[in-house]
Amino acid sequence: MVDPRSLATTEEAPSSSTDVELDSPTILEARGIRFAYSAEGPDVLHGISMEIPENRITAIIGPSGCGKSTLLRLFNRMNDFIPGTDLRGEILYRGVNVYGNEVDPVEVRRRIGMVFQKPNPFPKSIAENIAWGPKINGLDSGASLDERVRRSLEQASLLDEVIDRLDAPGTALSGGQQQRLCIARAIAMEPEVILMDEPCSALDPVSTMRIEDLLFELKKQYTIVIVTHNMQQAARVSDYTAFLENGHLIEYGETNQVFTNPRQQRTEEYVTGRFG
Repeated sequence: MVDPRSLATTEEAPSSSTDVELDSPTILEARGIRFAYSAEGPDVLHGISMEIPENRITAIIGPSGCGKSTLLRLFNRMNDFIPGTDLRGEILYRGVNVYGNEVDPVEVRRRIGMVFQKPNPFPKSIAENIAWGPKINGLDSGASLDERVRRSLEQASLLDEVIDRLDAPGTALSGGQQQRLCIARAIAMEPEVILMDEPCSALDPVSTMRIEDLLFELKKQYTIVIVTHNMQQAARVSDYTAFLENGHLIEYGETNQVFTNPRQQRTEEYVTGRFG
């Protein structure tokens, strides 16, 4: 198994075409990404280039079908499970092309975790939901699994609510608790980046608020990239925002600038609700 960080070079990377001055080192980067779901099909992403800063929350916004989730899934090779796709350009993790022949996609997905739109706990106990990934990936040495389970649940702000029922089914939790369980499950794999695809879209307002509060805590230790249709959520929680339309990156910058002083007219029209 190849560790992506062990492949990093000292070569200076070319500057991003989005010309965004980041306040934190780059951990992920898309370089000229073009993507189609088949070799003969049309591109759904058109030359996307952007840098993702470490220990920050980056939101990807845009109308339905603009390529947000497709781009997100490229960051940890989730689109590999779709046969016949066509990717051009590079996705870099700490300067290493994660699509390089020498890079193990399983290792990539361990370091760049994913939380999906709909909570999807395994049909196992709460504790087994957390322990399953570390077990099959050989991460259960050193600190005990019990300790890892408790630590992950604590980081996901769930431990106090389930401490006396860790043997209960994860599927018996409420929707918001299930989503935090899925976040804890991702944390247990010791990632550096957590990708979130509409993580609050199926939740009630109270559960959504708890997830948003959790994001502020998680970014102290993890880099977070979140796809959301909720522009108010993007404005509340993110440090940087990328606006996509029809597979094109229209604008990328600090969230406050994108929402209050957008450089592109199309961005202004979207964030003010004139379309989308």
